[in-house]
Amino acid sequence: MKRILVFALLCVAGMIRAWSQEPSAPPQNTDQQTATDQQTETDQADAAELRQKQSDRLHSSREVLKAALNEKSGISKSLTESAKCVIVIPSVKKFAIGFGVDYGRGAMTCRLGENFNGPWSAPSMIALEGGNFGFQIGAQATDLVMLVMNERGVDSLLRSKSKLGGDVSVAAGPIGRSFTAATDLGMRAELLSYSHTGGVFAGVALNGSSLRPDNDGNTSLYGRELTAREIVRSGQVAVPADARPLILMLDQTTNAAAASRSGEKSK
Repeated sequence: MKRILVFALLCVAGMIRAWSQEPSAPPQNTDQQTATDQQTETDQADAAELRQKQSDRLHSSREVLKAALNEKSGISKSLTESAKCVIVIPSVKKFAIGFGVDYGRGAMTCRLGENFNGPWSAPSMIALEGGNFGFQIGAQATDLVMLVMNERGVDSLLRSKSKLGGDVSVAAGPIGRSFTAATDLGMRAELLSYSHTGGVFAGVALNGSSLRPDNDGNTSLYGRELTAREIVRSGQVAVPADARPLILMLDQTTNAAAASRSGEKSK
């Protein structure tokens, strides 16, 4: 019996010795995991930075449009009410050393409804790009406001890229509070453009530049891929919080212009 017990103890001791000598599981690749975590943090930081840029552009767009609508030499509120869409591009960068280059990003919003007579839509981010030859030198930043006056102009701008003066007819917009003097011009041109530099608004010709939807900006702003047409025409996209002050100001402007016109007709 004792021999059996000793034999059993020896077997157990041998098993324990064997287990202790088994190679341990290889350690996880901590370097690879660390690199993955760092990449994730970098991607999140980049996304947050891009999202903040859209917020800043929407805030700047509101300030530019507010100045355009409230200054005596600014844009007629009645003309704004008649527009199908409004495009605001703050701080367009213009560089020129023999060859001029314009570049800027902003927002575009359109009136909802089949006949463009509803409230203003959620904004689609938009990019301006262009260049022109000529004897010129210097650099400056200019705020731009554009009014899209008819449905054909809207359809052209909602494509992948539209050249101003080619795909879309563009004219320097009239300045002042009176819409009457600008009626014929507003009916002919698809897009009226204005610049704001040094506190002065003026009509500006943008022939040769191009406008395109900023798809990356839209994805960042809305958190999913959306086309510009879905955003400004479907009525199914909610206005993001950062854009509400801009859209509210436009709604108030058009409502006030409509009320003023109704009051004049009733006299």
